[in-house]
Amino acid sequence: MSAPPLPYDRKPSNNTTPSAFSARNLSQTRLRSNSHGPLAQDISAELTEAEVNSIAPPAPIYKIVLTGGPCGGKTTSMARLSPYLRERGFEVITCPEAFSLLVNNGMAFDYLSAVKGMDIVVQDTVMDMQIGMEDGFERVLRARGKPAVLLCDRGLMDGSAYMKDEDWNKLMQKREIDCVSELREGRYNAVFHLVTAAEGAEEYYTLENNAVRTESPELARSLDSMTLNAWVGHPSLKIFDNSTDFETKMQRVVEETARLVGLPTHLQKVTTKFLLKKEPDLSSFPREVAFQIFEVEKVYLYEENEDVSQENVLKEYSFIRKRTSLRKSGKESGSVYGWTSVQKMKDGQRIEKKRIITKREYLSLFNNRDKTRHIVRQKRISFLWNIQSFNVHVFKEPSDVCILHAQVRSSPGSGDTVDMPSFLDVDRLITDSVEDEIYGAYQISLIK
Repeated sequence: MSAPPLPYDRKPSNNTTPSAFSARNLSQTRLRSNSHGPLAQDISAELTEAEVNSIAPPAPIYKIVLTGGPCGGKTTSMARLSPYLRERGFEVITCPEAFSLLVNNGMAFDYLSAVKGMDIVVQDTVMDMQIGMEDGFERVLRARGKPAVLLCDRGLMDGSAYMKDEDWNKLMQKREIDCVSELREGRYNAVFHLVTAAEGAEEYYTLENNAVRTESPELARSLDSMTLNAWVGHPSLKIFDNSTDFETKMQRVVEETARLVGLPTHLQKVTTKFLLKKEPDLSSFPREVAFQIFEVEKVYLYEENEDVSQENVLKEYSFIRKRTSLRKSGKESGSVYGWTSVQKMKDGQRIEKKRIITKREYLSLFNNRDKTRHIVRQKRISFLWNIQSFNVHVFKEPSDVCILHAQVRSSPGSGDTVDMPSFLDVDRLITDSVEDEIYGAYQISLIK
């Protein structure tokens, strides 16, 4: 049976009056990557409430990967986040690591080398298990019908850190996956990388709390780096290093989670922006720097409303985004789609809510774009440097500015710092001043 048509499928309108189609009115049932919109009445009448919810969930569900090297704090983070979110009205399920389940139930490590090609078979099995558990847990959360968070102990891209490139590519071909974006930003809302204690907190490195792990500090650092590289390109890759004590590290994880799901947070600044003099020359990047290249199409919707009902909200708007991965040759390898709503609060805080959507939903929402704004097109370069995440936004239309987004490194008493890569030609810091608002996509998109 084909999916029923979305209720907002219609031809583009020339009407420039803001419509009732807005983030506040947009049903959450149309904002899930596997949702085909509200069910036809004759179909939904045959289903139970839980079945309807599982197909067209009435509330948002966030999938967060917690990953990193051994002894980074993943187990503690999940233990902290679960009660924190439940106390604030979210349903929470934790998804265990598939590889650990195999080992804990009898698979010995020597299986990996016992037979030629066994490592690929094991990783293929791990991926099957991980997908099955994640999709099953998500289905249960959807059926519950309440806002929910699925906390995943590692994600599908982690397997690439434990395989040779050629073996990983064979696995992708076998599974008919043309673009890893569908395993990365097309599947998870955010990725939290907790850096191993062996990097920056060596005195606390221990494996006593995980019988499956046997890595030396040197190997732990290597695996941590490879795992981090596996997730380069996810737009919400957050790195939690050991520049603070462990308790503060855990609090940073909680605060970042709160920001992601739209809860009040004391985390005021996540990234710092810099104006670059020119687009980076990729040939000047050190060989050890992993990077990913994307083309981005950003479309603002009829959403802006200065007269919002919530007294603490100054402004609210939303946009959709198409993010296309590019191979080193420049050839497109696949696209993922997202929807974001933004609330600017009177206290200066900015609250964002993001959803993964389908191509079909993207095209339908595109019909309701704000005709007073340009479609913003960018080239983006995502890379890591000294355990920090960087994203270069090279505007192609309607502007030609080049802006660096750098994840700040916060330590008590030291303020926010950025270890700037030497191969970038930085002009100056972009501040939060009114004058520097011209460097934001929201302002750039305005048709003068």
